[in-house]
Amino acid sequence: MNLAELLSSKGKTMLLDGAMGTQLALSGFEMGGQSNIAHPDVVLAVHRQYVESGATLLITNTLTMNRVNIESHNIGMDVREVNLAGVRLARTAAGDGRYVLGDMGPTGKMLKPHGDLSEESAYAAFVEQADILAEGGVDGFIVETMFDVREALCALAGCKKAGDLPVIVTMTFNTLKNGGRTVMGDSARDCAIALTRAGAAAVGANCGSLDPLEMAQVVSWMKEVTALPLVAQPNAGRPRLVEGATVFDMSPAEFASGACACVRAGARLVGGCCGTSPAHIQALRSAIEDG
Repeated sequence: MNLAELLSSKGKTMLLDGAMGTQLALSGFEMGGQSNIAHPDVVLAVHRQYVESGATLLITNTLTMNRVNIESHNIGMDVREVNLAGVRLARTAAGDGRYVLGDMGPTGKMLKPHGDLSEESAYAAFVEQADILAEGGVDGFIVETMFDVREALCALAGCKKAGDLPVIVTMTFNTLKNGGRTVMGDSARDCAIALTRAGAAAVGANCGSLDPLEMAQVVSWMKEVTALPLVAQPNAGRPRLVEGATVFDMSPAEFASGACACVRAGARLVGGCCGTSPAHIQALRSAIEDG
């Protein structure tokens, strides 16, 4: 069964993996796709830990590896090399019976008129990254951590230009006020409607300033306006600043309880974002299996 068939089926809840960046940081390595080149063994080990925890969909370590982000932040990575490495590592860990999602995130720049990046330039960067990920052999794409629905739509269009692979899109919400809003003011319902119309295979929420229980409310709002499979990837609680460092300290059991609320609200694909670990995904798997 390919990924498109899996997403369109009426089967059981599908388990995504958890955070990569914060896991790398905990081990003393650099967050981001740079570690695909500098420390591939460490990235591979994290992927394998998520497989052992029960994840059936692995996300490549390529979130910020589009040309605009790489060049504007002087990361010094070759776009092609780092994205192909990310796919290769996830595919090696996935083995048989699991799926690999090519991860694509924001450019790191604001779109005009709020910033100086045109939608055309953003789209071109996303097409380039999606082409490389598809060449590497991903089963589909996940566009995530998007706070501007216009940029999310550029990325979705870029993925669809790259080939006929399913594209999952998740937005990042800052508040539950006024129907759930991103930093740019896009509501949960409006995001779901726009992304559904543009051809996403699944839509949902990840990261942001909401805890897992609050994300369940976002899922329920999206369910009101789309028949697509819904996705929830909450952080391990709300981010807190402790001695200058961002901390996520929700326990695996607490996280699993909140993520299961997302499932009850309608999410069919669930996993974790910042601060989550293989232990969080293991707890979520157990909670789902226990019903």
